[in-house]
Amino acid sequence: MTDLVVRPLAAGEENLFDSMPDPLPQLRQVAYTDGLAGGGYRPERTWVALRGGRVVARAAWVLPPGAIGEPWLERFDLAAEPEAGATLLRAAHEALGGPRRYYAGLPAHWRHRAEVLAVAEAPMAAARLAGLVEQGERLRLTWTGAPLPAFSGRYTFRPAADHAEINDLVARIARPDVLTGREVALAVRGVDLATDPLAWLNSPAGAWRIALRAGEPVGLVGTAGDACYPLIAYLGLLDEAVRAELLAEAVRVLAEGGAREVVADADAHRVATVAELERTGFRQVRSRIVFAPGA
Repeated sequence: MTDLVVRPLAAGEENLFDSMPDPLPQLRQVAYTDGLAGGGYRPERTWVALRGGRVVARAAWVLPPGAIGEPWLERFDLAAEPEAGATLLRAAHEALGGPRRYYAGLPAHWRHRAEVLAVAEAPMAAARLAGLVEQGERLRLTWTGAPLPAFSGRYTFRPAADHAEINDLVARIARPDVLTGREVALAVRGVDLATDPLAWLNSPAGAWRIALRAGEPVGLVGTAGDACYPLIAYLGLLDEAVRAELLAEAVRVLAEGGAREVVADADAHRVATVAELERTGFRQVRSRIVFAPGA
């Protein structure tokens, strides 16, 4: 077998990265050239493995300009045995100063799609061989105009009064249901969206809605209509029974502001949350398997 050549890209070799056919064209993601233009991708953080001059593996770590965290592996495609991919990752990790997180992007419901499994298994096996440890799965869901469930009348909703009220409720919510863009917030600004969402979101207090029952707060949702796309950034509950109506209220507010699509991220193991998002009219569009450096 021809020897494997592993190296970073040189400036101007964008076409070499793109010479490898996209193994998952149904997965919506930023094009490599667009990432270079925006400054998130850089040639020295982009590696390829070649056999006979043909790219058989490629990996691109991303870090937005001005970010304070570490780059993470966003693109990793493999058309060879897992050990070849692991060889690439080990060489890149050494050059980058150590292993970095890997977010393996996959189409929705990937475990039930044989054609996707055939593509996905090799790079994830390579990540494990290179010392990365699987830590969970995050789902991205979108609402694109489906009718919203009816409100029961048990709850009322109002805008948050100020940031102090938001912070008080966040401190009382142990495990938020929805945290959209949590990984980016951590990498770019070192912010844990679950405990300090206002350090990441620049929306005014009025963009947050509080659910009340008999005058007492039972849930909190933060939306962002002026981000790269309208989204539910944070949703936390003090009473799980309000989940459905608080989700519907958040979507209603964004839709009245002109949103035609609303994005939400949730952990796959939060089965009740994912089911309620789907009953609200969201559909799964992407999965991300989280790999982190081993101990």
